Amino acid sequence: MRTATLLTSARFAKAGEAFAPIALPHTWNAKDGQDGGNDYWRGVGTYEIDLPDPTDGKRQFIEIKGANHVAAVYCNGRLMGEHKGGFSTFRFDLTPAMKKTGNVLRVDVSNAVSDIYPQTADFTFFGGLYREVSFIETAPAHFDLLKSGTEAVFVTPIVSGTTRVDLFPVDAAGCTVAVDLKDAEGNVVASGSAAAEAHTVLTLAVKNPHLWNGMADPYCYTAEASILRGDEVLDTVAVDYGYRSFHVDPNTGFWLNGKNVPLHGVARHQDRLDKGWAISRADHEEDIALIKEVGANTVRLAHYQHDQYFYDLCDHTGFVVWAEIPFISRFIPGKEAHDNTISQMTELVAQNYNHPSIFFWGISNEILIGKDREDLRQNLREVNAVAKTLDPSRMTTMAQVTMTPMESEHNVITDVESYNHYFGWYFGEAADNGPWLDKFHAIYPDRCLGVSEYGSECILKWHSAYPENHDYTEEYATEYHHDMLKTFSTRPYLWATHVWNMFDFAADGRDEGGIQGRNNKGLVTYDRKVKKDPFYVYQAYWTTEPMVHISGSRFVDRAPGERTITVYTNCPAVTLTVNGAEVATLDAVDHCAVFKDVALADGANTVTARCGDVSDTAAFNGVAEHNYAYDLPEGNDAANWFDDPKAREARKPLNYPEGFYSIKDKVVDLMANSETAAVIKDVIDTFAHSSMMSMMNSDKDDNSDGGIMGTMRLADMMKMAGRSFSADVKRQVNEALTKIKKG
Repeated sequence: MRTATLLTSARFAKAGEAFAPIALPHTWNAKDGQDGGNDYWRGVGTYEIDLPDPTDGKRQFIEIKGANHVAAVYCNGRLMGEHKGGFSTFRFDLTPAMKKTGNVLRVDVSNAVSDIYPQTADFTFFGGLYREVSFIETAPAHFDLLKSGTEAVFVTPIVSGTTRVDLFPVDAAGCTVAVDLKDAEGNVVASGSAAAEAHTVLTLAVKNPHLWNGMADPYCYTAEASILRGDEVLDTVAVDYGYRSFHVDPNTGFWLNGKNVPLHGVARHQDRLDKGWAISRADHEEDIALIKEVGANTVRLAHYQHDQYFYDLCDHTGFVVWAEIPFISRFIPGKEAHDNTISQMTELVAQNYNHPSIFFWGISNEILIGKDREDLRQNLREVNAVAKTLDPSRMTTMAQVTMTPMESEHNVITDVESYNHYFGWYFGEAADNGPWLDKFHAIYPDRCLGVSEYGSECILKWHSAYPENHDYTEEYATEYHHDMLKTFSTRPYLWATHVWNMFDFAADGRDEGGIQGRNNKGLVTYDRKVKKDPFYVYQAYWTTEPMVHISGSRFVDRAPGERTITVYTNCPAVTLTVNGAEVATLDAVDHCAVFKDVALADGANTVTARCGDVSDTAAFNGVAEHNYAYDLPEGNDAANWFDDPKAREARKPLNYPEGFYSIKDKVVDLMANSETAAVIKDVIDTFAHSSMMSMMNSDKDDNSDGGIMGTMRLADMMKMAGRSFSADVKRQVNEALTKIKKG
């Protein structure tokens, strides 16, 4: 029988360094891959692993579930082979090199720059043996462990119950192959056997199969395949699978087992704070639980093949999965890169063929960040053909970068398509998403369109009562995601939407919002400890168990003009109390109740939102003036992996010299000085016409100290004016004000 020993310790060294003991899985970029600077170490790291002594009469294999990017494997100094691609399982037969005792495996792993995808992307390419490594022994007759890293057992189920099982035994002459199909309770529901051939096919029938039905009922069967010589069982493999049917309609979206199931979900990267990609099964389980908690029913596993254990979890949780290869960002011309896309797609499909949760094979992501060209299009066609040939039962898809023309040939290569759109973050406004989607759908009504990425940076220490694009506040991210959900709720033709991203993740080339080395678009923080406010917006839309959440609870100090309390809920109405006294009960409109200008006492306040038996409580401080610690310092807006270095250098922070006026002064103080008042009037007349001046004048009539405007800074007023005040305009105004000395 087959045995597998998990190898959990090794010795590791970079070139020129001494070996040191480490635990497996391992990455050498756990720290420098997340600290910014785009300077994490990329090169060749060497692992030495002591192997168990071999068993007489058995064959020995090494199984590596992930080594990024290229791995050369040696046993007792003898080269066993090389694997190119950082995300799939691979094995080598060690038997010819094994000694009776004292066997040592050496693996040289490289994440250096090469022609192996990915090479250009907005995430860190962690080097190392970052997934499980196992030593396997089998009888000479066994299911082929060298068949593209698979179990060499492929199950093709049809909802009628007809079940084809393809098996690939080796060295099994004179043996029998037998298959038992078992239901979730372990009962055998169909069996079959045949003489073992290099490719053996069995067709079995399951009566009235219980369907795999997504989150509602993720029911799985097991196919248990064995090789026998007489009554002796030589090798056994068990794989889970499920019966289900699906299709995608260009007007009504995704259908599962004859029922329309709108797909709404998230994308996921696999890394974690201080661990990189070297994460545990418990880490995978926590991720799956959080994705389920937010209410998603689909997961885009970006931008590469994920751990088999995570696909297993998706099978048994019920997520509809988009699985993809890292054919990403910029096309690499040449044979090696081309062949690598083919091999990575082959391994992705072969190794994940049996997972009932996988419905879509992704062939590329934002590949038109680079220039379009015919050899790129031909490469995409070939990768798509590989997926369709190996697995005609599933659909192919690709994620287009936003500037991909609607009429592009790229949009007709795969079965369905999606766009990565960041209107409302990198450019434009969130309101631009709906018109773009409607235009595409109107021009191409027979194409199935989805949204594969959208998101906003959300950094927990920045807050604003007047959020605006690119202020990195939790409040802007919350408003943005709410706008996106309202957009999607009225467009049933979208076959799927995937938030970018479920979790913050490492991108060592990023430096923005005061945070280095990280993409902060996650609904949950990098360490998985904090669910950001947008998490609860999705929960309000996507879940049915009653919930209520007070947004902005980290925006603790609230000055006059900053005391609106927003509550997200899936209940019909919400009651708000402050310090035990009821403020109001409001209907939830679009899953949101907004309590404006809530009266807070000076100092500490306890605010509670309640609907039925569920409630949420937050603590707010009533303060006289805005807390400037909530403001992102100017000049920390963005330095991204795709930025022009000259553009980064051109960003300079605004100056706020002591003793001089600036846009951070209160409007009432600026209007009281004739010089600064003239600057403001000139700006308003030029950029905002009369609307803002009217607001200032009407508010000033409320009381002698200027009402809310008496505590509002000019910077906040500019936020309220929206597009009228660009970053350049703010800079011009601030420069004019800082030339005027305070009296």
